[in-house]
Amino acid sequence: MIAAVAAGHPATADAGLEILAAGGSAVDAAVAAALVSCAAETIMTGLLGGGHAIYWDTAARSARNLDFFVAVPGLGAPPHEPDVLRLAVPFGEEIVHYAVGPGTCGVPGVAAGLDALWRAHGRLPWARLVDPALRIARDGALLPPAHAACLAMLAPVFTMHEGAQLYSPAGSLLQAGDTVVQPALHNAFEAIANDGAATVYTGAIADALLALSNERGGLLTREDLASYEPRWAEPVELPYLGGRVLTRGGLSEVPGVFARLPRLAGLGAADRVVELTAAVAGRLDRAGHTTNVVTADSEGNVCVLTTTLGLGSGDWVPGYDLHLNSMLGEADLLRGPLVPGERMESMTSPLLAFDEGGRLALGGGAAGGTRIATALVGVVAGILDEGLEPEAAVGRPRFHAAGPVVNAEPGVDEGGLEELELLGWQVRRWAAPHHYFGGVSVVTPDGAAGDPRRDGAARVLA
Repeated sequence: MIAAVAAGHPATADAGLEILAAGGSAVDAAVAAALVSCAAETIMTGLLGGGHAIYWDTAARSARNLDFFVAVPGLGAPPHEPDVLRLAVPFGEEIVHYAVGPGTCGVPGVAAGLDALWRAHGRLPWARLVDPALRIARDGALLPPAHAACLAMLAPVFTMHEGAQLYSPAGSLLQAGDTVVQPALHNAFEAIANDGAATVYTGAIADALLALSNERGGLLTREDLASYEPRWAEPVELPYLGGRVLTRGGLSEVPGVFARLPRLAGLGAADRVVELTAAVAGRLDRAGHTTNVVTADSEGNVCVLTTTLGLGSGDWVPGYDLHLNSMLGEADLLRGPLVPGERMESMTSPLLAFDEGGRLALGGGAAGGTRIATALVGVVAGILDEGLEPEAAVGRPRFHAAGPVVNAEPGVDEGGLEELELLGWQVRRWAAPHHYFGGVSVVTPDGAAGDPRRDGAARVLA
């Protein structure tokens, strides 16, 4: 496996590469990159979100998952109705209904998860890993075109309260190429560097977060924060192409899709569209906002890490410019009653794939909510089954089935789309590639790729 980073923003990938070049492990690089994503990709993720990771220890020949997704809040408090705002937001070709506001904020897990990864598999000092994020927080971050397009769609949420000063500082929304400046975000990363992740749970950031939640009718309690812990677990293992894939279950559809997926090598373009649609069809769509990092070091260790805020609640913690997550407002994640202290479900699916000789062939993950399985399985199959290079597999036009409708980017084989219509599908042909179709990042022994739909980037250590 080459030493490389693939991520959702050039600054995120640069941070991972910087840490690899400084002698950091794959986990060091993933932690630093993820922290930078919380400063540079604030449309997609943040320190007050949640996530999942998978780590491959090449010396031990073993893998572990880490669950640091959000927990249901409300421990030690009488039940009460949270403050929730319902919005209809245009998302590409569709209107999507969201619930936001402080009452949708779950107990955050990102800071605790990154700390747990570092303590288990890190090599460099914690403060060194925070350095790149501190620089981005101080200087601001470039807003790439795909992130700017996402911001334009989500402006009703991102300019509700404190966000108006951050994303519309002169009275007009930031555009592609502008710099996103969040002046108080530097305070958050200084606290993280000096006091560690604990500041989010028992320290100064925790105090500010609880004050905001209490003021605006949220559900978070001090007990929620103090009792939060990341959880290590064994991966879900499934056979693929004579080898195996390691990932996670839960709401992730990836294991089921791989189980249904036929061989794609040798199929014509039209048949590939039909077969892949049949394997992945089945969910209604909502649009979460998520990002993914994949890192590999020169020793062959690999870390895949996916984080998300959901949409984001529209509330920022004063003095720190940290956006609250909105996970309790993500309808696709709600399965049964919400019990304080329990983990919420997630669709994130960081994975590792091994060839028939047991060699690590790919580390990958994806952003995109309900489109994660479609995007990630399509890319993995493209590389491992169809023999595509990582960039070609990630950049290939995508299609996704949502209920009775197949959404398709330009360039998807028209014969295959017409065959789907004959089979009873409605086909919606999109005018341009779009971040709706997910954001995949992958590292293989031969290369790495970030997703152009979300202005992703990849870096290889020379």
